[in-house]
Amino acid sequence: MKWISIWRRLLDFISPRTCVICGRRLSATEEVLCMKCHFHLPRTGFWLDPYDNEMAKSFWHLIPIERAAAYFYYEAHSDTANMIYQLKYKDHPEVGVILGRMLAKEMQGAGFFDGIDGIVPVPLAKKRLRQRGYNQSDAIAQGISEITGLPVLTDVVRRVDFVESQTKKSRWSRAENVEQMFALNQIPAGAKHLLVIDDVVTTGATVTACAKQIALNGGIKISVLALGYTKR
Repeated sequence: MKWISIWRRLLDFISPRTCVICGRRLSATEEVLCMKCHFHLPRTGFWLDPYDNEMAKSFWHLIPIERAAAYFYYEAHSDTANMIYQLKYKDHPEVGVILGRMLAKEMQGAGFFDGIDGIVPVPLAKKRLRQRGYNQSDAIAQGISEITGLPVLTDVVRRVDFVESQTKKSRWSRAENVEQMFALNQIPAGAKHLLVIDDVVTTGATVTACAKQIALNGGIKISVLALGYTKR
């Protein structure tokens, strides 16, 4: 561990790492966020009441939702938006991995992951995957897996086709746009409760479309987890 610390300090001297929110230089023990920004994250606390929170209610009567939570509230042009921007568009998948670890450590003690059999990242369109080189939801899922030990299942659902960006669409337009976006491949034997992972839940249309395909298998419990949640 001593040599790892020395090596980290040397790398930080040559190429300093900075906080993705405030830009301050990170210490050898900090990753992605400085301690101050980590402390002031606008956490939702949804994992403390995962069955009956604002996010969970948005999925009621749409999918067989078991639990739902997001790590922090997301708002356009905010500090949390910059984190997601770095993750998705600035070639920083490690942001997703590290934030995935952070949220898993905080939520694990509340029992959020109890009884879950596997993690299903929302698939990325092939065109987006080629452009970006990685799926941000895979990165988040990997971080969660490292803490919980749950397997990441990337072949349960596939993306059928590239559909235009959701960013500027209304809630109902989003739902219509993604309705036929996903298709079910196969549920692993013995899996009864799957956790769907996305980066940000706004209307929930993308997650709902993905989860509906999983639900076609019948008898599957579905929980949803995201980094960010947009207040209604």
